[in-house]
Amino acid sequence: MVLIHFLSKNIFRPSINLTFRHINTKTVTLFNMVKYLTQEEATNIDVQLFNDYKFSVDQLMELAGLSCAHAIAKSYSKEQLSNKYIIVCCGPGNNGGDGLVCARHLKLFGYCTSVYYPKRTDKPLYHNLTHQCQEMNILIIDQLPNEADYDKYGLIVDALFGFSFKPPVRSNFVPVMDFMKCSKIPVISIDIPSGWDVEKGEPEEGGIKPEMLISLTAPKLCAKQFTEYQGTECCVLLKPN
Repeated sequence: MVLIHFLSKNIFRPSINLTFRHINTKTVTLFNMVKYLTQEEATNIDVQLFNDYKFSVDQLMELAGLSCAHAIAKSYSKEQLSNKYIIVCCGPGNNGGDGLVCARHLKLFGYCTSVYYPKRTDKPLYHNLTHQCQEMNILIIDQLPNEADYDKYGLIVDALFGFSFKPPVRSNFVPVMDFMKCSKIPVISIDIPSGWDVEKGEPEEGGIKPEMLISLTAPKLCAKQFTEYQGTECCVLLKPN
């Protein structure tokens, strides 16, 4: 049920849905087929999955996190990262849960992984996800890396805020937002770049500019600002003649 719409500045590599950085007559039809969701539409899809299809939050979270880990692994090899850490910055909601699952699977794939989780929730699901990471020797930190240690990190996974986010960013998340904007470590955003308006896009004062955007289910309207990015792979249902 979780589809990945994968937008990256990197070399052409496979994932699941498709847009192109270089549009031409052969690709424009597929590009126009991409469905962009409003915040309300994205919410309604989740409601339908929960109520009509009886998916649980942890099921969808596991699918999303695993899909994100696969997308990252397809684009950034362990050799390319030279054993540098991937730091997954997790927020208190479902997007943060996706990040915790993603961190676990990246660890299973052999990546050096750490988690920055500044605002934890007491819900059992998140407690269990955190426990799983700890049992797999994934370092969970409460303080952001010092600037002197930035060269130890090869990637940042932005799992702070999902499609339910409404600006502005709360003050206790400003430091991690500044870290992602200013550290010059490549950022991968899950679903939307944190701090962006889901429909309007990047805030006027400037926001995170991820090297890669992974959209869950379908890209949100803000992803239209990434039309210059190339996509990777397309799964299309062909109607019989």
